[in-house]
Amino acid sequence: MATAHEKLADSLSLLQQHQKAGAQVVRSADLSRVHRERLVKAGYLALVMKGWFIYASPEDRSADSTAWYTSMRDFVRGYADHRFGDEWCVNAELSLQLHTAVTRLPTQIMLQAPKGDNNVVPLPAGTSLFVYKSKDFPAPGLRVEAMGLRAWSLEAALVRASPQAWQADPGTMRLALAQLQDVDELNRILLDGEHSVVAGRLIGALEAVGRADLGRHIAQAMRAADYVVRPDNPFKEPVAPVLLRQESPYCGRIRAMWDAMRTEVIAHWPLAPQPVLDAHAYMVDMEERYLTDAYHSLSIEGYRVTPALIEKVRAGKWSPDSSAGDKRDRDVMAARGYYDAHLRVRASLTPVLAGDNPGAVIKADLQAWYQSMWGPSVRAGILKPSDLAGWRNGEVFIRNSMHTPPKREAVRDAMPVFFDLLAQEEHAAVRVVLGHFVFVFIHPYMDGNGRLARFLMNTMLASGGWPWTVIPVETRGDYMKALEAGSADQDIVPFTQFVARIVTQQLDTPLDIKDRFRSG
Repeated sequence: MATAHEKLADSLSLLQQHQKAGAQVVRSADLSRVHRERLVKAGYLALVMKGWFIYASPEDRSADSTAWYTSMRDFVRGYADHRFGDEWCVNAELSLQLHTAVTRLPTQIMLQAPKGDNNVVPLPAGTSLFVYKSKDFPAPGLRVEAMGLRAWSLEAALVRASPQAWQADPGTMRLALAQLQDVDELNRILLDGEHSVVAGRLIGALEAVGRADLGRHIAQAMRAADYVVRPDNPFKEPVAPVLLRQESPYCGRIRAMWDAMRTEVIAHWPLAPQPVLDAHAYMVDMEERYLTDAYHSLSIEGYRVTPALIEKVRAGKWSPDSSAGDKRDRDVMAARGYYDAHLRVRASLTPVLAGDNPGAVIKADLQAWYQSMWGPSVRAGILKPSDLAGWRNGEVFIRNSMHTPPKREAVRDAMPVFFDLLAQEEHAAVRVVLGHFVFVFIHPYMDGNGRLARFLMNTMLASGGWPWTVIPVETRGDYMKALEAGSADQDIVPFTQFVARIVTQQLDTPLDIKDRFRSG
């Protein structure tokens, strides 16, 4: 008789065949009930709705929404393809978000299909799908693939976007206008549909973002067809001009996000920058905080770290060559890597405290921080040497977050933009808050992004004369919630207030965990 492990292996083999066939989701008809129940119990499948499952990981806790958020697009695609074939697409507003590299899907995803039933389909984590019956459905030439979903083309979506979209999501609309190479296709859609009012709206919007030349081409085409067009700026508030040079939509979104958020950061940051009068004293204070910093930063990432372990590493008593325990212990690897990275960050602080541009220092030294952090794991044979090469070579997901970091191909474009923004930023508080936030928004590495972001945040704090600051593991829930508000809701105020509060609390003294462990 087959053992439980053998039975699970058989089920996993069938699931693997299903995945290799290109299926993004699993329906009841795809696997027998016995295999489905076995895989669900083992954590390899998660139920979305009756008859529909997504791939999952046994490492995810039952309360996690990670599996759902990372599979949301795949589920929508698989479910819609099964019900409607290729006769469906997301609505115009979501189409524009996909064209401009949105990193999260809305809580309610709007699909339109000629055979839609105008019903809401409840989905996990408070999300839903609404498929409405639509006669205004894009012809094949106006329907495209965008970030894994069927969508209106950029031009068709701009024409069909509601007037409210320009006020509700001006950032996306501005980025969409920036993606236009010309207005030839836009003119065809406007003329074929007799959209004179929409033409006026687009002319006004293009003028608002500094692309009046394209607006004039629209006006000229409409006048030639004998339409009366009145330009009408649909943006409620002034918007910044768009860059005319070509860059990926991810880069445009990051620039727009930085511009929009920096004002909020400045408004909600209560501390004035101070000059660092004694760089040596600052470095001594930073070193005194190291034990506390390492414990909390590593604990936030889920490592089981004690002061004794940290001191063992700092004293040079870690030896993967002579100790099998040190070689295989992930906590020891993390602690040693954190210490090596700490030393490298300390070296970067010297020019920052001397007045060098902190953004330029980060650009020059970031890869060295990362390589220092993971060097011990390479020397112990846990990671390959090529893992130290640079930016990530795969996709990453953030546990329980609706934000999906940019595709790996976009990281190479996004990081230079990040470095430029950091180097050009004159306000120290903006460098602190957005330096940390945008770094984890991009998530440039496969692992270690959180630790590096906190190193980066503290380097920027030093540039403003504020103390090296520890984010306590006890505040992890508030910390992650504030980051999620920025990533998913584009609200940077909670994260600004969170960081400012922690810095204020530690202006006089760092957290002290030593007494806590003496009694434990």
